[in-house]
Amino acid sequence: MSDVTLPPRSAYEHLTRVRATRPGEIARAAARRRRRGLPAEGERLLVIAADHPARGALAVRDRPLAMASRTDLLDRLCTALARPGVDGILASPDILEDLLLLGALEGKLAFGSMNRGGILGSVFEADDRFTGYDAASIDAMRLDGGKMLCRIDPDDPATVTTLESCAAAVSDLARRQLVAMVEPFWSGRPGGGPLRNDLSPDAVIRAVSVAQALGVTSAYTWLKIPAVADMERVMDATTLPALLLGGDPPDIDAAYADWGRALRLPGVRGLVIGRALLYPPDDDVATAVDGAAALIREVGP
Repeated sequence: MSDVTLPPRSAYEHLTRVRATRPGEIARAAARRRRRGLPAEGERLLVIAADHPARGALAVRDRPLAMASRTDLLDRLCTALARPGVDGILASPDILEDLLLLGALEGKLAFGSMNRGGILGSVFEADDRFTGYDAASIDAMRLDGGKMLCRIDPDDPATVTTLESCAAAVSDLARRQLVAMVEPFWSGRPGGGPLRNDLSPDAVIRAVSVAQALGVTSAYTWLKIPAVADMERVMDATTLPALLLGGDPPDIDAAYADWGRALRLPGVRGLVIGRALLYPPDDDVATAVDGAAALIREVGP
């Protein structure tokens, strides 16, 4: 998969032993972790996303259980985090704790995933409860911020609960001067089927308009949004910094092209990409990550 030195199998066995016999070591690893600051003027970020398994989203393209193996996922994450130009990671508590114990987060940004209760395909998917990090634990673990998924389905009464919870989280993070990374979608169930996100420019603009007003202040709010058609008009809808998400694109070359075009817009501050880089079609994680890092470098400050 790459020439990076991956943790031996014994290291993964060690994770289980530590969790069983010395769980306090996780907090100690967080306390001694070397951190890095938020981006300087003009600097763009490349962040790896790995919070999909926490809501049962294990599929990548035609592989329904691609993300099921934790050791394989950790191998891929260690490969990605070791590549030049990778600034950090977004993940659920279990994954961040494994990476902390492996020493893979030194000098990286780390964002904790907060609401994972909207299990993929469930009837309660729009009622996206906060079942992961809260602002207090993000602060205590010395993370750099928290991420929340905010799907807005006008036909589902549960949406208002998600909006209220996201607003409270934005406020609570801001009180601690921590980044609130909000991922908004205008969503629905066409024909009564599964919840689907509307990726038309108008729908993304509508979702951004709601998300950026959540909480008592937007001073620490960042947006995590898809690269869609007419991104100039989408970015004209906000003055907040935005990071582009990757999703599970069927055509990776087209996705790179879309990211490259959108990165040239002033409000776009980088990429938060998960499956597209961790599980590329040829399984070469290092090359996929290097390609995304090259897009960041091409844009420059």
